[in-house]
Amino acid sequence: MVHGEVWTIKDLFVLPNEYIYWAIQIVLYPYMTGLVAGAFVLSSLYHVFAVEKLKEIARFALVFSFALLPVAMMPLLLHLQQPLRGINVMMTPHFTSAISAFGIVFMTYGCIVASEIWFVYRKFIVQSIHRLGNKQRKGVEGLLLMIYKVISLGAMDLSPEALEADHKATKVLAGIGIPVACFLHGYAGFIFGSVKANALWMTPLMPVIFIMSAIVSGIALCIVCYALFMWLRRWALARGKNYFLPDQLAGTMNLSVEEMHEMHDYETTLTAKYLRIFMILAITLELLDIIFRGYTAVKSWDIVREVIYERDFVKIFVFQYGIGNALPFVMLLLPGLTTRRACLASVLVLFGVFMMRWNVVIGGQSFSLTFDGFMDYVMPIIPHNLETFKEGLGGALLVAATPFVIFYFLNMIFPAFYNDDEAH
Repeated sequence: MVHGEVWTIKDLFVLPNEYIYWAIQIVLYPYMTGLVAGAFVLSSLYHVFAVEKLKEIARFALVFSFALLPVAMMPLLLHLQQPLRGINVMMTPHFTSAISAFGIVFMTYGCIVASEIWFVYRKFIVQSIHRLGNKQRKGVEGLLLMIYKVISLGAMDLSPEALEADHKATKVLAGIGIPVACFLHGYAGFIFGSVKANALWMTPLMPVIFIMSAIVSGIALCIVCYALFMWLRRWALARGKNYFLPDQLAGTMNLSVEEMHEMHDYETTLTAKYLRIFMILAITLELLDIIFRGYTAVKSWDIVREVIYERDFVKIFVFQYGIGNALPFVMLLLPGLTTRRACLASVLVLFGVFMMRWNVVIGGQSFSLTFDGFMDYVMPIIPHNLETFKEGLGGALLVAATPFVIFYFLNMIFPAFYNDDEAH
């Protein structure tokens, strides 16, 4: 059976070898890379632009961005018929094709984020080595001590000069990381925008639209997850469940439940204001793209117009622009913004960006090269083989859940809510 045949429904005149080849995993691929880039940009607002009020959520966004990073290439591996070949992109990166450049961009970005985390947490790592080395260790503390000794790289100097050097290095890395993060996601838009054979994808605005929507989705995800984790931390602190509080175990947590609640509300609503700014830019670019297509009205405009204004009207104008853009934007504009409203608006924003990715990837394959036929993608819900699991609901949920599992273990080593006034 041809890849894509099981979930493709054809209508009218479609060539025999045409199917929806790129399914849910290719929808998730730019979505996940966008979350990575957006979370990193949020963390950089504090490190590069010195927005002190975002200090707490910036550290969380940095660690969460690192947890999202391995998942960025996971949809590609699940989509490949031969997943073991996926590593070739990482082992033999080059610029002769857009997808092969992913190896260079991804590795560069990964090194920058890892280095920045190391400089931000170096003081904590050294303190943890001293703390764990001078006590009777139990449970996983022996393993943590060994991990901290390895990742310290022998840099045990905590003098003011050394810490100031860490601070400068963090700022430089964050500054370099912003364009690299934008390039990481912009190149995903570049891949789609450079496909000349597809009328819906072929637009020079595609990389810019992808970058801006990536920042929006990353900030929205950080707002939702920060609020959720802070609620979990308050619940754990009130009940003494310290396994949810690695900073409490490390002895660096000095907040009460009430102080944590105030910080929770303050950081969430403040970050929502920055989300509003980036939403304006993202919505403007997306609307400009539609106006540009209608104004230029190239030869393929008739089929693209039918897809946009008829067949995918609900997905584009109701789900993406209505529920995913206009509604949350109005919610964020209304006075008296609360944490719950900011979180609900952020969830809707995440839905809107996901629909944007869906409409680009699936919508771009929904019309035949004959320009007289259409195809629909029916996502497999109940898998009956490995292929329908990977390209169905099961594979999508696996990709969505993996960052949270990684973050749980990463947070044990680098507490994302580490509270230190002198930390970066």
